[in-house]
Amino acid sequence: MKKEAAKIITIFSCKGGVGKTTTTINLAGIYSLMDKKVLIVDLDLNSGGIALSLNVSVDKTIYNAVDDISNNRFEDISNYISKYNDKIDVLSAPRDPRNALKIDSKYVNLIITSCIYKYDVILIDTAHNLSPVSLSAIDKSDNTLFMVTNDPVDLKNARSMIAIFEDTEIDNYKVVFNSSKDTGKDYFSLFDVKNIIKHNIDYTIDNSFYIKDIDKYVINGEILTLNKKIRASKKADIMKLTKLATALLNNNAKAKEVK
Repeated sequence: MKKEAAKIITIFSCKGGVGKTTTTINLAGIYSLMDKKVLIVDLDLNSGGIALSLNVSVDKTIYNAVDDISNNRFEDISNYISKYNDKIDVLSAPRDPRNALKIDSKYVNLIITSCIYKYDVILIDTAHNLSPVSLSAIDKSDNTLFMVTNDPVDLKNARSMIAIFEDTEIDNYKVVFNSSKDTGKDYFSLFDVKNIIKHNIDYTIDNSFYIKDIDKYVINGEILTLNKKIRASKKADIMKLTKLATALLNNNAKAKEVK
């Protein structure tokens, strides 16, 4: 029997520090608990932090894959994959950020295609700009999570980005308002945020999911949604994130199902 193609989910923002990478990793944990085989592709090519956050030992990166494809040395994508656990693999960003400029978007398409029947879910973490590489990932995705915070600069940029999405007829995205990132920043209500960005908020990560000592878990390479202590103390928040993860597996999922 032919294996079904993976669901491709891209996590995007137009500002750094909004919790994009953390959300990507937490979703990977949720999907692994759902017995899904997950690949995290780190397309934050200049400053990707997936492998570092997970303490994954990396031999080859996406740059090596692209270099081998362009020089007819590519054999199998598994040669460039690093393992986190039995359910979660990582395709790491380049070690040297100078190599980011050598990765053409056309190769990103080829790499994703080479993975699509090997995994149940492919999570793509992107840089916070609408580069050709990010656009290629968004175009290839079943769903894109566009993350925003209560930061005034972020919201102004988000408004412009949503206008660009509309102009270019990109509609496979959900807006995620992350209020757990900077709990001291409560300048705008949810109503204000909707008015500023001129778009509905499809999903909210509540400030109750804020974890004061999150750096400790990063240093240990832990995924929050797989940590028993966090799962017990943040049960309601993780249940909401699980509902979002489930909805993303269904292309027809309505935003109201995951609020």
